[in-house]
Amino acid sequence: MLALDRIIDAARAAPRSIVLPEGSDPRIAAGARRAAREGIARPILLGAREEVLAALDGDARGIAIEDPATSPRLQAYAKALHLLRHAKGMDLATASRRVREPLAFAAMMVRQGDADGTVGGAVATTAETVRAALQIIGLAPGAKIVSSFFLMILCEDYHEQKGAYVFSDCGLVIDPDAAELADIARAAAHSYNAMTGEAPRVAMLSFSTNGSARHQRVDKVVEAVRLVRQAEPDLVIEGELQFDAAFVATVGAAKTAPGSRIRGDANVFVFPNLDAANIGYKIAQRIGGAKAIGPVLQGLAKPANDLSRGCSQDDVFHMIALTCAQAGRTLPVAMSGKIDSVWQNSRPAATSLGETRAG
Repeated sequence: MLALDRIIDAARAAPRSIVLPEGSDPRIAAGARRAAREGIARPILLGAREEVLAALDGDARGIAIEDPATSPRLQAYAKALHLLRHAKGMDLATASRRVREPLAFAAMMVRQGDADGTVGGAVATTAETVRAALQIIGLAPGAKIVSSFFLMILCEDYHEQKGAYVFSDCGLVIDPDAAELADIARAAAHSYNAMTGEAPRVAMLSFSTNGSARHQRVDKVVEAVRLVRQAEPDLVIEGELQFDAAFVATVGAAKTAPGSRIRGDANVFVFPNLDAANIGYKIAQRIGGAKAIGPVLQGLAKPANDLSRGCSQDDVFHMIALTCAQAGRTLPVAMSGKIDSVWQNSRPAATSLGETRAG
């Protein structure tokens, strides 16, 4: 699992403070304890101290514990939240109540610079987790939509092709239009670069390859490719492509046009809608045996990530590592035209706060 090992090693080289709002959950506690023990992060667990210590089996070495209900940060956080949300009708009393909620408190820690990122969702829903991040941490400068990706790792002996791949958007945006799909593609490319340090090769997936079928859904993908190329001409992107043409070299050589820059060697796969993406990653995970880490959010000003409620302690550990990787790099901006510029990629109006979950 070399790709994941590299991410973990990068986190270990520069540990970050990661706040986990569901600190009394045994999986969260175990994942945080491992992260602290292996030196990849400085975990902060939220919750009543006695409950968190019980989940940690009394071993809090390398871990900070903070109770939002009694924290000395409450007054400052309430004032900051009121200032942030008063135009939306939030008064100070409401802000004071809100920051006592673990998800909101964790998001405020990140916004105020008291933590580098947050990981939640083992207990809370995707809607609750993403809403707190959107309302408090906010979008990256110039961002249009929040989307997500799964890091898919093929590392077993039976995998003919091994490596790390990004699948996007498997968790949030239900039916993106061409412009939204282009933003998702650019964000996914930047995410791959941030996670692996390697150059992305983006395949825009469809049931058609280079005009083999005609339909308005194919047209959407073709238009999204045009928009990405217009914004980032140096980014390697092809589409529309069927998955086999994007992933299998012999099929890619047979199906793609001469001069194609992707012939079965894509490492970023952008699906045309949430149906295809969510089904696709789960087939790869459950039948193909790929390790799926995510959903990892794209487009926020600072890292905030969502776990599956069916997550394991290993999933928590790996998500902490990925969040450290996000926090440790300058996040690319989707509108910059440069692959390692500052990140920009998400729009709340296009974001579904539903129950899409790994597992």
